[in-house]
Amino acid sequence: MSGTEPTKSTERTEPTEPAESAAPGPADAEHTRDRPGGRPRSWKRRLMWAALAVVLVVLVPLLTAGAVLRVNFAGDPADGTYTRGRDALWLGHAWVDGRKKDADVTALARRLDGTGIRDLYVHTGPMEHDGTLPESRYPEAGWLIDAVHRELPGVRVQAFLGDVLATEGPDGMRLERTATRAAVVRSAGQVLDVGYDGVHLDLEPLHSGDRDYLSLLDDLRAVTRARDAQLSVAAHQIDPLPALHTVAGLFAEHPKWWSQEFFGQVARRVDQIVVMSYDTAQPLEGTYGGYVALQTSLALEVTPPTTHLLMGLPFYHESNFSHWGHAETVAAAVRGVRLGLSRTDADRKLFGVAPYIDFAATETNWDEYREGWVTP
Repeated sequence: MSGTEPTKSTERTEPTEPAESAAPGPADAEHTRDRPGGRPRSWKRRLMWAALAVVLVVLVPLLTAGAVLRVNFAGDPADGTYTRGRDALWLGHAWVDGRKKDADVTALARRLDGTGIRDLYVHTGPMEHDGTLPESRYPEAGWLIDAVHRELPGVRVQAFLGDVLATEGPDGMRLERTATRAAVVRSAGQVLDVGYDGVHLDLEPLHSGDRDYLSLLDDLRAVTRARDAQLSVAAHQIDPLPALHTVAGLFAEHPKWWSQEFFGQVARRVDQIVVMSYDTAQPLEGTYGGYVALQTSLALEVTPPTTHLLMGLPFYHESNFSHWGHAETVAAAVRGVRLGLSRTDADRKLFGVAPYIDFAATETNWDEYREGWVTP
């Protein structure tokens, strides 16, 4: 957009000869376009102000939000806001499909020694869209469970089951179908029969307020309780502003957030709930850490003390619009978790963090987890 106005022309006088006797030259043609009637053409000015208004409407709220998040990242965490020995770790599918061996379990035991990790969410799906789970997807699950219980006594192994939901496209699992929900419940019983200590459910994208999902959790909880097993879920982030998921839904198919009320409804139906507090699109460590602090506080406010709350840590590095690797660091996430915990419920017992995911983790990720969360 140019801010340069047309140069002023000299004063024009009425010609003494008929107008058709003198053809207009280039300068006259330009003058005719930009200044009809000798006055500046107003559409350029209107366009300039409209563009400026758009910039202000978009940019000012973003800058304000960034400043608020950065301030939220300030201050010192309270004493004692470190691991409670109730952390978890997501593991990839290689642990149950035959690629991992005894030596890998031994190495994992060394890696976890001295940390607070007590739950392993092992990718055992994905489920089919109809809710069923072929046994061929986890041929070595029994071996893994026995090996972990031997090498890591006290650590629980949960079956990480997931699928894409048909909430934003034609393909995927449809929770509104009673038969599909019943099949998911049977799949949960199926993996518990193998010896898993629990079921970890991750269905995405799951829109806030989904009553069919809540019904599914009620049915799953009945099964896991009867087996003295854990029911845990991966949860979307909470609205950083009230009803933001509703506003976002007007402009995008994926509204991203859950309402705080819906998060609480889910939390009351499970043993463990894990906030996927990464892929936030935050461009700076300071704003990302402040965002995690906010998410931690919002989750603590509505999670009953009898439910184990965990905050996800980004144990991977990539750069795209939703996840900037230089900003979404483990160090920033851990500090944000400690700040949120300090401000909201510093003494919460059933609380931890959950790194995602083992096969993408770097030594820096592990060092920042230990230094920021494990070591007082």
